[in-house]
Amino acid sequence: MKIYANYSIKGGVGKTSSAVNLAYLSAAQGARTLLWDLDPQGASSYFYRIKPKVKGGGGGLIRGTRALDDAVKGSDFPNLDIIPADISYRHMDLLLDEIKRPTHRLAKLLRPQAQAYDRIFLDCPPSISMLSESVFHAADALLVPIVPTMLSLRTYDQLIAFCKEHDLGKLKFLPYFSMADPRNKLHSAVMQAMPKKRKGVLRSVIPLSVEVEHMGVARAPVFSFAPKCVAAGAYKQLWKEVIRNLE
Repeated sequence: MKIYANYSIKGGVGKTSSAVNLAYLSAAQGARTLLWDLDPQGASSYFYRIKPKVKGGGGGLIRGTRALDDAVKGSDFPNLDIIPADISYRHMDLLLDEIKRPTHRLAKLLRPQAQAYDRIFLDCPPSISMLSESVFHAADALLVPIVPTMLSLRTYDQLIAFCKEHDLGKLKFLPYFSMADPRNKLHSAVMQAMPKKRKGVLRSVIPLSVEVEHMGVARAPVFSFAPKCVAAGAYKQLWKEVIRNLE
């Protein structure tokens, strides 16, 4: 079982749309796939038409009074299950702080899922927190979308520094450009410069796309309503690159 965390300190960088579409691609290949929407905003749950509600809330899952299996919901697509968001996830840091070894809690919860799933995707809220640390210890890789702007680059550097400081050097980073506009001179300049200064940047680029924005209207992955659009092709290339790097 592989665990992919779609993560960024910065919000509004295309993290959720990537989580939704990559989970879809994984399932479409026949892999048993689980997507856990850890963001209390519940965007991944919304895209997959799942009510953002977990019986017993995040507290029940973290404390172990509710089994993770009980929170799993089926999706409209074969091989793809969802653990929905819940508004109580906004207190996840406080819940984790109440237990022993909080930074290893998600790993402990997810480990038994290896019997049921080949891949797990975590759609994470944009923050650096106790929940983030727990995600870092659970994940095999962080898929980090970067809008080609200076602020987005700055938050990526902050993430790298934090993980080095907290002895997470074995964690695999898979950064890639997201919401990129080739007509924007700054975007083009950043995309040319960053791979020379920072190692491991994937070649795949997710474009700024009307079809991706339309996911909120269709409430579905882009492949279900615009499978031949440029963004769909970009997600396919990204997924192939992720697989080559990790699996």
